[in-house]
Amino acid sequence: MRSYRDLFRTPEFTPFFLSYAAYNAALTIGGLALATHVYRATDSPLLSAMSMFGPQLAQVLGATFLLSGADRLAPRSALAGTGLAFAAVTAVLALPGLPIWAVFGVLLVQGLIASLGGGVTGGLLNEILPKDGFVLGRSVFNMASGLMQVIGFATGGALLALLSPRTCLLLAAALYALSALGYRLGLTARPPRAPGRLSVAATRRTNAFLWSSRPRRLTYLGLWIPNGLVVGCDSLYVSYAPQAAGALFACGALGMFVGDVLVGRFVPPALRPRLATPLLLLLATPYLLFALRPGVVVAGVAVCLSNAGFAASLVQMERLMSLTPDDMAGHAFGLRSAGMLTMQGVSAALAGTVAQLTSPATGMTAMAAASVAVTLTLAGWERSSRSAKRGVITTDLAAPSSRE
Repeated sequence: MRSYRDLFRTPEFTPFFLSYAAYNAALTIGGLALATHVYRATDSPLLSAMSMFGPQLAQVLGATFLLSGADRLAPRSALAGTGLAFAAVTAVLALPGLPIWAVFGVLLVQGLIASLGGGVTGGLLNEILPKDGFVLGRSVFNMASGLMQVIGFATGGALLALLSPRTCLLLAAALYALSALGYRLGLTARPPRAPGRLSVAATRRTNAFLWSSRPRRLTYLGLWIPNGLVVGCDSLYVSYAPQAAGALFACGALGMFVGDVLVGRFVPPALRPRLATPLLLLLATPYLLFALRPGVVVAGVAVCLSNAGFAASLVQMERLMSLTPDDMAGHAFGLRSAGMLTMQGVSAALAGTVAQLTSPATGMTAMAAASVAVTLTLAGWERSSRSAKRGVITTDLAAPSSRE
């Protein structure tokens, strides 16, 4: 499968894609509205930031206790239920007089639900598309997410100029309900990929199994840490260039879009496995330029170039699927999503702390340097792992003749 036409001709892909886009639009508009509401209520930049990143940090709990449901629940019901649950939770956040402590309690619930939904989405995409169409399909989903972020932030900002944050939260709740309806009407009823019921014990067993393989461990670390550190750079756009933060976010979305198109559509499958490390280095190195405190134009070019490197995740996820049994695909995707989002939340807090003590430019440079260091370390571990594997194979092949 090499064309977008083939992709959208695949049964169920189009309604799946549109429902996913509506979900991401709701996530962006709702997150911006809630952050604005919390900031107006508390005048606290920290609480405002945590209202956006709090659900991501909560996903580590979901990865620990709930991920077995990604393969043990019927996908259509799980996705429709997730959409309805998000609609209800967002409507609760819009209630007048809701205290701030209760807001963060609701966000904890939202993060737990999100940790399950991410795994179900990834596992179902792996079912709907043939193996040779997975990277192309995943790239389209990534592009949808990036575009919905740009559109959602722009639309959300415009709406907040006209409407109250609570009204915008109710609009986000309606979009979540629309996504749930799209999942319910557009997807075929499928049985769970794995037998059994959702349980903490099953989640821990599968997590342990997925983590037990060194190649999978290295793949997960590559998916979680380098791009999480770069998201810490992204979190400082507002403090680096308050009047041009929207332009920097737009440049980043453009770079991400181009990277996903090039890797997902035009790079031959045989070449893709070699691109993970170069793309991760591309993701981080342009941010080293911020040590010189560039102007908005140069900064925008650097951000655009950097974000093309997020396409590394396409290569890494393809590798992850090749190393994972099919009946654990949803759980594997959920673990990837929960770990990645948790790392993004941690990195945003870390970047903000460094920027608070020094400057936003220094914070961005430090996070980028850390990302480069982690990428090179992981690449070295991967090379040593392959060398050790080749050594074992060579020894095994030589053993019969030595015994003779």
